Amino acid sequence: MNRSLGLLVFAVFLLASCSSARKTLRSEYTVVSYNVENLFDTLDDPKIPDEEFLPESEKKWNSERYRKKLEDLARVIAEINPDELPEIVGLVEVENRGVIEDLIETGKLKGQGYAIVHEESPDYRGIDVALIYRKDAFTEISHEVLPVIFPDDPQFKTRDILHVVGKVRNQKVHLFVNHWPSRIGGDQKTEPKRVLAASVLRKKADQIQAAEPKSKIIIMGDMNDEPANKSLLETLGAGSPDSGARLVNLMMPDDAQGSGTYFYSGNWNMLDNLVVSGEMITGKRVRVENQKGCIYSNDWMIYTNKNGDKTPNRSYVGNKYVGGVSDHFPVYLKMIVR
Repeated sequence: MNRSLGLLVFAVFLLASCSSARKTLRSEYTVVSYNVENLFDTLDDPKIPDEEFLPESEKKWNSERYRKKLEDLARVIAEINPDELPEIVGLVEVENRGVIEDLIETGKLKGQGYAIVHEESPDYRGIDVALIYRKDAFTEISHEVLPVIFPDDPQFKTRDILHVVGKVRNQKVHLFVNHWPSRIGGDQKTEPKRVLAASVLRKKADQIQAAEPKSKIIIMGDMNDEPANKSLLETLGAGSPDSGARLVNLMMPDDAQGSGTYFYSGNWNMLDNLVVSGEMITGKRVRVENQKGCIYSNDWMIYTNKNGDKTPNRSYVGNKYVGGVSDHFPVYLKMIVR
């Protein structure tokens, strides 16, 4: 090998080593949970009831509207941390893997090395949950789904809970993406279904914490319940950040101040929650910055109604297309890793 070639090889090796070091030394991670409101493609899937989101439907869902929604969603995700794209994003209300592939190839997300974790759920509407993550920041070890089955109503099908295990730097993290049964039919009447979903999640969290007392757990998603509701506070056991509980709901402070992620009948609802293990509040290796989660919104994502209320600007009102992004605001946390 001549001297010039040797210097070139050494330079390439040095550059690769520096890149690896930058990855290893990353100390701040943005973790996002976002209900993207019916992210359906325009193709008919005979296995699910997706007729509502086809070009010939009353909604007239077409390629132009689909592309705009992808661009808007990618813009929201990129804006949450303008200095560094979010490393981990939980997605709620996606039709299939294909729409997620389209999303990570849109706008500022394109070419940024996002990987996908997704499994088809038995949900009666054909929607799923998923996780995307940047491969330069998070390494997947394994994933599984936790089925939510109702013994007293076996015909009712809902979303599985997605459990992803991975590493940030050299720290093991458990991620759970949820979309619990809706409140359609009344809060009290449907509450038992969300309580059961919470019990499935609680059982798994207990198993993890028994085996790994200092486990790092992040639970995210649209629970269709608020922090003080039975499913989250009692069944899951998610207390306030200063409670010393084994699981902590980072959205409790904002909820106590009347903030929310979803606006219904003149009221804000904190349906999108971020729950972490107590270790991420008191631990030294991995912790949540400021011990709280945050709601993200921007003026262009907001609709002002006739009463002056500023709400998430959704894609449709009934079958009328209004061109908004989603009927939910995303929530996020900053994770500090040492």
